[in-house]
Amino acid sequence: MADADILAGLPPARRRMTMKKFVRRRSTIAFVMTVPLILLIVLLVVYPALFSMYLATLNKSMERFVGFGNFEFLFKRDTFWMVVKQSCIFAVSAVFFKALIGFFLAHFVHTIPVKGQRKWRGMLLVPWVIPPAMSTLGWFWLFDPSYSAFNWLFVRIGIDPVNWLGDPFWARFSVILVNVWYGAPFFLIMYLAALKSVPDQLFEAASIDGANWWQKIWYITLPMMRNIISITVLFSLIVTFANFDIVRILTSGGPVDQTHVFATWAFNVGIYGNDLPLGASVSLFMLPILGISAIFILRGVNRRGNEA
Repeated sequence: MADADILAGLPPARRRMTMKKFVRRRSTIAFVMTVPLILLIVLLVVYPALFSMYLATLNKSMERFVGFGNFEFLFKRDTFWMVVKQSCIFAVSAVFFKALIGFFLAHFVHTIPVKGQRKWRGMLLVPWVIPPAMSTLGWFWLFDPSYSAFNWLFVRIGIDPVNWLGDPFWARFSVILVNVWYGAPFFLIMYLAALKSVPDQLFEAASIDGANWWQKIWYITLPMMRNIISITVLFSLIVTFANFDIVRILTSGGPVDQTHVFATWAFNVGIYGNDLPLGASVSLFMLPILGISAIFILRGVNRRGNEA
């Protein structure tokens, strides 16, 4: 006999008690099953974060407590504020173009007949599937000052070669370009899933009312996807701010520290400079920036959820 049949035959008071025990038992089982994941998160995320906070309060030799001394030292360095500016420009620019390209690619794939979508999804997801370090090495050869495939093509069509990784402007452009190339497929797959959930009846009604392609996107697609767009942007912003491998492989922060972001400069200060507490202080400065961004983005998501 099923559990529902057994409960149906019990008095109301007894039925309520049995249901409470059943729910409590299921909750306990669910908690026990998540304990390994909780321990893994504590081990790999919480402990390193707390240890970094502790490390940032020590002096260079890690023998004396200095409180906020490391942060005060950073605030007086022009290089630190240059890294803050570059990190914000890098993250905001890359996330903007990833979101824009991912949206239009998702809309393009969504309009293809179902039989052809699998092929396009497979091809467009290739940059995201390849390990970032491996794909960045390929881009490094494309930007190489002596053997650049781009410069070879430019020379053939009469354009002067570009010093991709030696000029500060083009070095920043190259780093952002590679990040966009790698991250746009993530937006594609998220937005494509959101587009699948938009009812076709809305587009049919809009077509009957005479709406054009842009009006359908502005008044139907974007409002229906606002929450998933916000969450995807927030996740990508966190990952992009913490990006290390692309900048490290392409420019190592050069030329003259002009492409450093928080992760690469913290690595240089902490490992090459043999000052782990100062490097931890640099990395922790991402926390308030991302925290403020998360508050604004998630507040918009909660407001739209309450309105719905």
